[in-house]
Amino acid sequence: MNRRTSMVFTIAAVAAMGATLLGGTFTQSAASGAALGVKDPAEAHQMGGLELVMPSAFASTHCENVDTMGRNVVDVDLVGVSVELPIMGGKTYSAMTFNEQVPGPTVRVTQGDVIKMTLTVPADELTAHGNDMHASQISGANFGAVQPGESKTYCFIAEVPGVFKYHCSGIDLAAMDQHVFSGMYGITIVDPLNGYKKLMTEKTVVENGRVSIDRQFVEPDALEFQLQYNELYLTENGAYDMNKMFAHDLDQAVVNGLAFAYLPNEIHNTLINGDPRRDVTIAQVWNSSDLNQYQAQLLFVEEDQHVRFFVQNQGRESVFWHIVGEILDRVTQGNRVQAQGTETWLLGGSQNMIVDVVFDEPGHYIAVNHDYAAIYKGSATVIVAGDPFGLNPVLMDLGVLDSPVPSYAHVMGNPTDAIPPMGMDSIAHPAQILHGLYTDDRAAEIQAETGALTGSQVLQIVNDALAS
Repeated sequence: MNRRTSMVFTIAAVAAMGATLLGGTFTQSAASGAALGVKDPAEAHQMGGLELVMPSAFASTHCENVDTMGRNVVDVDLVGVSVELPIMGGKTYSAMTFNEQVPGPTVRVTQGDVIKMTLTVPADELTAHGNDMHASQISGANFGAVQPGESKTYCFIAEVPGVFKYHCSGIDLAAMDQHVFSGMYGITIVDPLNGYKKLMTEKTVVENGRVSIDRQFVEPDALEFQLQYNELYLTENGAYDMNKMFAHDLDQAVVNGLAFAYLPNEIHNTLINGDPRRDVTIAQVWNSSDLNQYQAQLLFVEEDQHVRFFVQNQGRESVFWHIVGEILDRVTQGNRVQAQGTETWLLGGSQNMIVDVVFDEPGHYIAVNHDYAAIYKGSATVIVAGDPFGLNPVLMDLGVLDSPVPSYAHVMGNPTDAIPPMGMDSIAHPAQILHGLYTDDRAAEIQAETGALTGSQVLQIVNDALAS
């Protein structure tokens, strides 16, 4: 390559990078020609170098060919729309969403599948939106802004297993941070082509007066949950506050969009304390069933059950992920095991992991971001294993149950927003309860899709049993 061609190659690469990083300052066409002072594409071609750069930089799987590739194609449709949603404290905030929910719908595929994703922005939306998909290996310039009244589709092969975020893109779009911190984020789960591996847990036993290692192997099938962490930086009227973001001055630490979303509520108060207003815990900010899909819910698992958590840090503050009272039996990132038998795992911004746990004692456990400020501002998730409150005989006496159940999920269900789509090694949840940062319209759709009960319906079942 001669010096002149090399220089053109370098300038073109810088221009393309400018188009990627600086959003609306550049366009792809400007990067390819005007940034070099060239008006005629033929003249640019004669200069040499450009043809070498552009096809490789913007290469992707062409959507028109995906049906002939011999791969499974997964269609994903997202709608970028702004809505008002509630926050802790009885107020609302100006949310930007995919499909009127925060986080956006979870995408689940198998390694090697083609994802065909379409983002549509309604004509009456006040701003453009984008979508940056971290599971893809295509140039960021493909994720340009979609203007109101328009749609954009792109395709890629999910080559690497793991958990990957998607979020509103900053390509040709100012204030990406506002869109992401206002709710435009979600995850894609890419299952390994050959499935998940067995889980090994390690205990000790005493045999013939000697302590020895007892290794147990748990099948890959697991009850699965998704937990996505983020922060809210808000003005008094619920708008995004960039100055607070720069100052690390978060208002709330949210899990799946809500602060303190997975704590007890009046249903649990009734069953455990016999009084819906006698709180089981100190902080029950989403107590009442009148809150509908926003009422707090708990995560229920069985004793000795393989539980798999898909965890994503969508924010900019670190997440020090820890389960109070339990060891993280295995931590996986991508397709590599990072730790076994550890207490806490650090996730930076846009980082993720898969955590496998077996709760071998009945009890209630709390998954936290072990940044104390984050705990106090909302990142506490209560997990109940087995029957620690002795409710099986109570529910049987009330006629709610015919026989004992291994977890309260059989009676009260697990929250819909914490349950990812089923994968190849997923254990089905015995029941679901409607829960999530959804608009009312979206909540109705999810209830119809899942058959989930509402908190009011579960409370009515309990109250009817008590009355009889």
